[in-house]
Amino acid sequence: MTDDQARVLWGRAATLGGDAQIVEIGSYRGRSAIVLARAAAGAGAGVTAIDPHAGNDRGPQQIEGSLDEGEADNRAFRENLERAGVAADVRHVRRRSRDALDSVTGPVNLLYIDGAHRYQPAREDIERWGARVPVGGHMLVHDAFSAVGVTAAQVRLLFFGARFRYLGRSGSLVDYRREHLDARGRASNALRQLAELPWFVRNLAVKLAIVAGAGPVARALGHRDGPWPY
Repeated sequence: MTDDQARVLWGRAATLGGDAQIVEIGSYRGRSAIVLARAAAGAGAGVTAIDPHAGNDRGPQQIEGSLDEGEADNRAFRENLERAGVAADVRHVRRRSRDALDSVTGPVNLLYIDGAHRYQPAREDIERWGARVPVGGHMLVHDAFSAVGVTAAQVRLLFFGARFRYLGRSGSLVDYRREHLDARGRASNALRQLAELPWFVRNLAVKLAIVAGAGPVARALGHRDGPWPY
């Protein structure tokens, strides 16, 4: 997560009221949970962080991991929240997102999805958890137009759907607002998202160059912000 993306999370969380609910899917070691909790502290909105910390799906090229890695992530997560002073403000649900739907009751006013990047779990997160977002609420999705599985889930559920309006992106973090879109709104919404596909293709080329050790090629494609395009 880049600093600009953290500012987007902060901005959305800071505007919520005291009875609002924030859910994060995929916490890793806690950076985004800290941002959300601190931003929402003034309004008193609740934050639920869902991450099994099982060692799998930890990041790019880290689909398969070990239980020891998961335990290390969980310890770091708890320690980071303590150091940031927000441990009491974040409820951690240590389950897979598909198994945690019953752990949150009521509407989810701000949903942040940064879970597994494969197509099936990304689709399930957007479809099942997105249904919990009320009209006017926001769904933020990380690694959009970057990870193949996440982008495929977007195309399937969001490009031509009638429930979420695409508001834009900061790098690979996209912002959707829950609305009821008519036919004209759906067409406009689809075109705005389709216009991001060249950036998606560029990201795939950057990743291939990085994996192949072709740093100059990645830089020629405009990659400047670290070891992976976010």
